[in-house]
Amino acid sequence: MIFQAPRGTYDRMPDQQRLWQRINKVLEELSNSYGYDRIDTPIIEDAKLFSRGVGDVTDIMEKETYTFPDRGGDLLTLRPEGTAPVCRAYIEHGMHNLPQPVRLYYFCPVFRYERPQSGRYRQHHQFGVEVLGSDEPEVDVEVIELAWNLLKRLGISDIKLKINTMGDSDSRELYVSKLQDYLKSKIDQIPESIKERVSSNPLRVLDSKDPKMVEINREAPKSVDYINSQSTEHWMTLTRNLDVLSIPYEVDHTLVRGFDYYTRTVFEVVPSVEKSQNTLIGGGRYDGLIKMLGGKPTPGIGFGMGLERVISAINKTSHESDLNDYMKLLVAHIGDAAKERAVVLSSRIRNAGIPAVLAPTRGIKSQLRYATSISATHTIIIGDKELQNHEVVLRDFSTHSQETISEANLIQVLLNIN
Repeated sequence: MIFQAPRGTYDRMPDQQRLWQRINKVLEELSNSYGYDRIDTPIIEDAKLFSRGVGDVTDIMEKETYTFPDRGGDLLTLRPEGTAPVCRAYIEHGMHNLPQPVRLYYFCPVFRYERPQSGRYRQHHQFGVEVLGSDEPEVDVEVIELAWNLLKRLGISDIKLKINTMGDSDSRELYVSKLQDYLKSKIDQIPESIKERVSSNPLRVLDSKDPKMVEINREAPKSVDYINSQSTEHWMTLTRNLDVLSIPYEVDHTLVRGFDYYTRTVFEVVPSVEKSQNTLIGGGRYDGLIKMLGGKPTPGIGFGMGLERVISAINKTSHESDLNDYMKLLVAHIGDAAKERAVVLSSRIRNAGIPAVLAPTRGIKSQLRYATSISATHTIIIGDKELQNHEVVLRDFSTHSQETISEANLIQVLLNIN
């Protein structure tokens, strides 16, 4: 008998390792430049973690998980996705006591029993990030920018960003009801294989690639029309900042993602020429998930990247920029106008290869304490005076000194320090 790797799995051979190592290095270095720390969670988890977090009536839980009783009778599941385990670890280890938000990234194998096809395996590998403890739309922008820049740094430039908003939990509930009413009015036109979802999980109907459903879904209610004022403000701030950062996007009203826990922002980065299985990065906000898993109400947002799909899309001749992580900046801000400018400056600094973190919205003294807690070596401070004069204050924590610098000279000054 000649043994082979199980269907839907593969061996990563020595001649493939260099590319994987290069990709992992880029992902790790760029994540560090945004202030993220690594976390690793077990391959196996309590099965209820995923049924509570992902949802009982999703395709993943109904058809795709590897779930089994162990020798002690406990029901375990091989990890099908990365977010729920990270949230479980956040709760278990009391990470809510750390300075918020907590920024985490991970590499992990994930397991789904599905039909193997191009870029999709039963065991595949995922890179992901999670930001826990902030509901600010600027954090959504940061996460999306990181996703966008990761692919660009890997030489994948022919891509597009698709975004949508689900609103908060109340808005989502209202939208689901309206969507369900609409789909029931079209029930005679819906294929038999999809009809059951209209009652059990109507959002999943929007994902269908069936030609009949594409036309029906085009006329379906849009979630953005049912969000409340707070979610509308969140959505408008998100899109405005994406415009400021010159990150092009397409609003896709059928984009809902595959898990029950998503609220407000959802997004995908896909190749410009779309195929049936083509999502390179997908993610969104999940403000109710940690509470659902037994923790204190904690907002969160993140994304997952399928590394096999990235491997198939990558330009193997590209070379990533070398990053130097000696300097770590916190970009502090005083006032709404300064915060908007801080978003732009944070992006410019990172693109110059210098790690930078946008400070959470709070008093300036608290922001400076936060800089210390994340081991920042320097901080940039922007207030009304600095905005008016096109300047920033640069503070060096090692010498306890500070100086005022024009924005035009900022990057060169930072590079000279670094």
